[in-house]
Amino acid sequence: MSDSTLWRKNLERLGLELPSVAAPAGAYIPAIRSGSHVYTSGQLPFVNGELSATGKAGAEVSLEDAKEAAKLCALNALAAVDALVGLDNVVRIVKVVGFVASAPGFNDQPLVINGASEFLGEVFGEAGVHARSAVGVFELPKNTPVEVELIAEVR
Repeated sequence: MSDSTLWRKNLERLGLELPSVAAPAGAYIPAIRSGSHVYTSGQLPFVNGELSATGKAGAEVSLEDAKEAAKLCALNALAAVDALVGLDNVVRIVKVVGFVASAPGFNDQPLVINGASEFLGEVFGEAGVHARSAVGVFELPKNTPVEVELIAEVR
């Protein structure tokens, strides 16, 4: 079984399928390829066109709900990669950058972005282990608690 078949089976095992790529909310594209890498734009936790959560982590949004939102962001990022080059062409996830809209005093941004990192590990195994940044911010688009972008190496 090829890696890509395994990765799709892992998504299925998790009860997930790649969603449609969300339409850009500005003057950008969801993903772009440069050489052997695909860079995604920041992805929000959309499910069927609706945000899964709104508000700030540590206030209106619990740590667990923010972590789940980060996972959904990563799923949407994979959909952008798939739409551009096909998930079959992913060699590994290289980097994840996560932004967490944080209430004052909330400093568990790394735990929130673990939602994306752990999900990518479940899908890609060792090829999902990546470098990462988890950044706390005051506001994010559409009052979402989390935004995630990633860089994937592709063949």
